[in-house]
Amino acid sequence: MIDKGKHSILGVKIDAVDYEGAVERIAAAAKEGRAMTISAMAVHGVMTGVLDKEHKYRLNDFDLLCPDGMPVRWAMNFLHKAELTDRVYGPNLMLKVCERAAQDGLPIFLYGGTQQMIDLLKKNLLDKFPTLQFAGTRYSAFRQLSPEERDAAAAEINASGAKLTFVGLGCPRQEIFAFEMKPLLKMPQLAVGAAFAFHAGLLPQAPPAWQKRGLEWLFRLIQEPKRLWRRYLYLNPLYLTLLAAQRLGLYGRGTDGQRPMNELRYG
Repeated sequence: MIDKGKHSILGVKIDAVDYEGAVERIAAAAKEGRAMTISAMAVHGVMTGVLDKEHKYRLNDFDLLCPDGMPVRWAMNFLHKAELTDRVYGPNLMLKVCERAAQDGLPIFLYGGTQQMIDLLKKNLLDKFPTLQFAGTRYSAFRQLSPEERDAAAAEINASGAKLTFVGLGCPRQEIFAFEMKPLLKMPQLAVGAAFAFHAGLLPQAPPAWQKRGLEWLFRLIQEPKRLWRRYLYLNPLYLTLLAAQRLGLYGRGTDGQRPMNELRYG
């Protein structure tokens, strides 16, 4: 098990952790009824914090930011000698946490996606883990929530008996949601992005060989060029340039960020 603490990647504090270390921490918080925020950071996730000081503040408040993308794992090893032999891929982390939840009798709550996506996701997870308990589900409103709606959602999750919540709203909406829900939910929240669509069978995953070589971004770009071309063709080169600058001591590694001035209440 690897859990070597947080290290700055362009000012975003990523945990040098493997699957086992992440699952152990999440399961412990779930059993204790302790608030915890978790996300898996690929390049896009890291860059949302680099380019937005308020979002950097949110991300650096997370209890666990896993190195999702291969380029993030490589950066951890390159800059901090973390000696990580694998990434902690969000969709795989979701499955490993569900497996542990089924073993330990920890009911889960699914938040996000469409009704079709959630129904398919629930079915497929039960096929993999027949003893997995579902405390409840809530589909995304695909808009900002009022304070009353946000509080009602938190009350529903807490009353459901869930011990942990998976949040599938997409980056960065899901991280904003988890950050703002943290004072309201006494359980771990895992922001897992496209994992809902992958495990529902609605979005294809990159072949393992592409993933191993850090080319998942290219596979997704081919699948959704109109939505993703700006993200990858702009952010990936900028990420590599800033990493080189950080290694040379030319890029500041401040992790403070700026406390958000306004709630966004995505749901």
